[in-house]
Amino acid sequence: MDYLVIGAGPAGLQLGHFLAEAGRAYLILEAGPGPGTFFRTYPRHRTLISINKKHTGTADPELNLRMDWNSLLSDDPELLFTRYSDRYFPPADEMVRYLADFAERRGLDIAYGTRAVEVAKDPEGRFQVTDDRGGVHVAERLVVATGFGRPNVPPIPGIETAELYGDHSTDPRDYVDKRVLVLGKGNSAFETAENLIETAAVIHVAGPRSLKLAWRTHFVGHLRAVNNNFLDTYQLKSQNAILDGEVRRIERRPGGGYLATVAFARADEVTKDIPYDHVIVCTGFALDASIFTPRCRPALTINGRFPALTAAYESVDVPGMYFAGTLTQSRDFKHGTSGFIHGFRYGTRALHRVLESRYHGAAWPGAALSADPAELAAAVLARVNRSSGLWQQFGVLADMIVLDHAGGARYLEEVPADLDEPVATAVPGRPLGHFTITLDYGPDHDRVDPFDITVTRIRQSDAGRAHEGHYLHPIVRHHVDGAVVAVHHVTENLENEWTSEDVHAEPLRAFFARQAARATAV
Repeated sequence: MDYLVIGAGPAGLQLGHFLAEAGRAYLILEAGPGPGTFFRTYPRHRTLISINKKHTGTADPELNLRMDWNSLLSDDPELLFTRYSDRYFPPADEMVRYLADFAERRGLDIAYGTRAVEVAKDPEGRFQVTDDRGGVHVAERLVVATGFGRPNVPPIPGIETAELYGDHSTDPRDYVDKRVLVLGKGNSAFETAENLIETAAVIHVAGPRSLKLAWRTHFVGHLRAVNNNFLDTYQLKSQNAILDGEVRRIERRPGGGYLATVAFARADEVTKDIPYDHVIVCTGFALDASIFTPRCRPALTINGRFPALTAAYESVDVPGMYFAGTLTQSRDFKHGTSGFIHGFRYGTRALHRVLESRYHGAAWPGAALSADPAELAAAVLARVNRSSGLWQQFGVLADMIVLDHAGGARYLEEVPADLDEPVATAVPGRPLGHFTITLDYGPDHDRVDPFDITVTRIRQSDAGRAHEGHYLHPIVRHHVDGAVVAVHHVTENLENEWTSEDVHAEPLRAFFARQAARATAV
């Protein structure tokens, strides 16, 4: 077959939809009895923190996807997650139901109950995947959409005696009057701590790095407000605490319970032995690379948790092996949204376009324009005012305008920002430079408290200081011979509507006029 996809989670289903639409020969292998096996267990407390905003005040489906973090992309209006739940933070079981319906309604080719146990290559260089029933599946190209296959367990002596996030009891009654240590400072750690506030005597949440809040960093994987009630119980003196430091040892005591040695970062690594009844490890997940034979083992990055990827979502050292879904967050780790459905659904669409371009001769989706500055500016503002892909994959996906030598241009949609292939083939002959258009936050935005009114801010009508804006706004960059030669910021706007003739359109037209003249002169 053309493509073998491992994993029928959201990313595997999303890619399967695009492959089926294109008429490609493919198969999705899924270890579980149905799609979305991860969501049958996680999150442990069964409430998603991905936004499900049904009422947006608009009927525009593209704009609505900006506030819908759970739907997969398709042309079927019935296959929107907003039809499955009214809750802003919906139950995880509704995600399981939604993914099952998506797979069935799209007629996707999935082999359930089929776990991939070995990934190798045959003598012809094709991928050969053996399943747990002895079946062998051969494909020209492989897409790994497994999500995380194992917990990320830090190398702390004695940690093997602790309880894992995926295994610990979620019944608060099991922790009445107990002392509990939760390792980790992410949402799974605080979700676990929140669940125990009413019953546990003492809860400590520990980690060596500073706590980061999503409302400040704009990274939705940092601690979300829905999970941070625990911070009140700490700062308002309710016996709970956040320990900033390393847990250097966990000792299982003969009579029951644990003794944890903590080195406090705020006190010059002063150490203290603290007793606990429970230690729960909530330190995230990692790729399970055990299924790959040495010839097919992809290089890993970020402490061995993720595959190292090119701009085309391909393994840096195993040609033809691609990745989709949460594993692609190595491309924007703790910055963007590639680790979440509302981000990787667009990354998966971009991956499919890469595959269509590389292996099937399909042109990247786009439209022909003239190089007239007014036409270019109008095209850019039309996209940034409506696109959900640029909105959700801020700074990662970019629209591109490629100039030719005949006074024309081609507008390409949602290209990985550092991928050059579509530019090289967009226009006849050698391109006369190109522009990238992204939505992104301003410099040092994560260091600025957005609720501190004493911080000097630009006026939203001040186009001349648009580059100082911290909030999400359009950024247009001019690239010539691989270098960025000019950058234009369209000033931020409260309603995210860049429609002002004076503040948004005219400065952008002037930028295009200057840069087009420069490109022509060169």
